[in-house]
Amino acid sequence: MSTHEAALDALADLLGKRLNRSQSDRDLHGRSEGHFQDMPPDAVAYPESTEEVAQIVRICRASGTPLIGWGAGTSLEGHALAPRGGVTVDFSRMNKVLDVAPEDMVVSVQPGITREELNTELRATGLFFPVDPGANASLGGMASTRASGTTAVRYGTMKANVLGLAVVLPDGRIIRTGTRAPKSSTGYDLTALFVGSEGTLGLITELTLKLHGQPEAVRSAVCAFETMDGAVDAVITTIQSGIPMARIEFVDAVAAESFNRAAGTDWPDAPHLMLEFHGTEAGVAEQLERFQEIATEFGAKGFRWAEKPEERNALWAMRHNAYPVMMRANPGCDPITTDICVPISKLAQAVEETAAEIEASGIPGPIVGHVGDGNFHVLLLPKLGDAGQKEIAMRLAANMAERALRLGGTVSGEHGIGMGKTKYMRAEHGDAWDVMGAIKAAIDPEGLMNPGKLLPGN
Repeated sequence: MSTHEAALDALADLLGKRLNRSQSDRDLHGRSEGHFQDMPPDAVAYPESTEEVAQIVRICRASGTPLIGWGAGTSLEGHALAPRGGVTVDFSRMNKVLDVAPEDMVVSVQPGITREELNTELRATGLFFPVDPGANASLGGMASTRASGTTAVRYGTMKANVLGLAVVLPDGRIIRTGTRAPKSSTGYDLTALFVGSEGTLGLITELTLKLHGQPEAVRSAVCAFETMDGAVDAVITTIQSGIPMARIEFVDAVAAESFNRAAGTDWPDAPHLMLEFHGTEAGVAEQLERFQEIATEFGAKGFRWAEKPEERNALWAMRHNAYPVMMRANPGCDPITTDICVPISKLAQAVEETAAEIEASGIPGPIVGHVGDGNFHVLLLPKLGDAGQKEIAMRLAANMAERALRLGGTVSGEHGIGMGKTKYMRAEHGDAWDVMGAIKAAIDPEGLMNPGKLLPGN
């Protein structure tokens, strides 16, 4: 019997039926929403407590068995695939709210709870958790990938909203980082180290999160622009003017047309901005007026306001469902999705160059993005089975990454690195990437935590 098989037997003794070795479950956990081939683990573990996770890690470490954390499986860069086999630790059974402290505006949760489930639990408190990547991702996965989304322009990313963690290290130790205090100056910020580490340093088993008050008034809007430059310049001017937008999203003419075909909307064939304002009734009215003045200067037309909750929900559901909507509008494609983030001052240039290159390629490539913080996404749609088109699409994605670095930005503002973007890490970080590798080697010398992702030689 191999050491890995012995480890799986030991895990079965610990977990019983909560260790699943069936081909169907392994296959489910070997897929991603990206363009990568399937890479299933050898087994899937379903722990129910931090201590069980620690026991799983100790058993796997003794046998040199890799460990991969799994939340909702919504990552786009192959973060949760198992290129070297091993055990996927599925946190779906660790999905509880552990404690809510309304007076401190914080909540402690297990990693498997999703952002929608958390906000449902919080309704009676008058508080909410704002980070909204679109997908109903697990909060542990969102912390591991340093997720952001449509509301980051106002409320920040996971980096700003995670106060503390419980983490099981590769040697089975359980550590706690951070506190419920608003700030601290006591040593290294280990919370920030684990947020965004993509499961390569340990498994997150609890999170303490910052909450925000539900706004008194919420208004959403959508408007079309004559040109893409006009839409992007309106975003830049709005941000520089200090208008506190809650969301400010961009969709290009290709995306708008896809919405019309797949969702039955009647948007003009033009670039659009989608917006949301939070605050008091008077404050929101003032923000609306100021934004409309700015947008009109840059060629905005056809303002549509959404005041009722059902109208706002329908608008943002369409934005959040942009991926499946555009897939339905473009059947028979092999999708490749990517994102970059650049300084606001370079946003118009980055979007314009990207759009021109996509148009010249002949491959559909709708552009959407959280442009309020310089982050935009492209869904490249080469024909299924057309190797030549796929090669072109991969080159377009690579050129986007190189463009981001040339303009002083980053190769990913939201999707993360996983397996897909490690090839750009040296260009973005230089020797700092080796420092990341040294931290990994110090904490996980056997390289068992999510191997093959993010780091040099991992």
